[in-house]
Amino acid sequence: MERFAPAKLNLTLDVLGKRPDGYHDLKMVMQSITLGDTLTLEPGGEGVRVQTDLHFLPTGPKNLAAAAALRFYETLGRPVPGLEISIRKRIPVCAGMAGGSTDAAAVLRALNEKEGNPFSMEELARVGEGVGSDVPYCVLGGTALAEGRGEMLTPLPPLPRCWVAVCKPDFPVSTPELFARIDGMRVRCRPDTAGLLAALAAGDLPGVARRMYNVFEKVLPERQEVRVAEIKHTLIQCGALGATMSGTGPTAFGLFQRKELAEEACALLSEQNRDTFLAETV
Repeated sequence: MERFAPAKLNLTLDVLGKRPDGYHDLKMVMQSITLGDTLTLEPGGEGVRVQTDLHFLPTGPKNLAAAAALRFYETLGRPVPGLEISIRKRIPVCAGMAGGSTDAAAVLRALNEKEGNPFSMEELARVGEGVGSDVPYCVLGGTALAEGRGEMLTPLPPLPRCWVAVCKPDFPVSTPELFARIDGMRVRCRPDTAGLLAALAAGDLPGVARRMYNVFEKVLPERQEVRVAEIKHTLIQCGALGATMSGTGPTAFGLFQRKELAEEACALLSEQNRDTFLAETV
């Protein structure tokens, strides 16, 4: 079985506070795009084993794709059959685009089909909660409001079809460090989530783009904040309707109504950033 695993972007990301269980309450509008990984699932061997074209990724249960397979059969109440999962990666690693989570979601969808669809998509999303906070969204995809840890999902009117220029600068971002930083500060600027939802309901792409915002942009270390801001500036100068950072970064992206403008932005950004992609919304 071969499955496509689309990347996700955050049109908005707001951190509402820390919970007693150590997680944070979030409010995010998520969007799938045509950039993604390709997974191939085949029977064979013992247990679940993953291989990828990136040598540094784990091959056992620490890989979310393997963890998803184990969780699926545990929930189904059946022994885990021998399973080989091959992943051809296109989504950059540690980019704030749910690369591992969307691979896990693709495995859940494939195994659900293989076993005769014992779970509805909503039930399958709940199975994914035990794998990772972004997995439930990635099971369903499209345009959605995610709350709680990310597992409380409300489908939204689809974002009007547009082009997306995506750019990941060449430095890592520590997600735990960013959450610790945001816990220790007063967040002064938050996304206009209600306004963005109204723009979605109206099919107003420019209205959505103008309201995109991610609170983590202001808690990045200074040099990283400057670099992300430079990428956003390039996107806007090239004609993006709006630009923001996805997840805890460092990937930034812009929405475009015209393909040629998005292509121009990608050409400029790729001169200094290897991980630059042209995509469409799903």
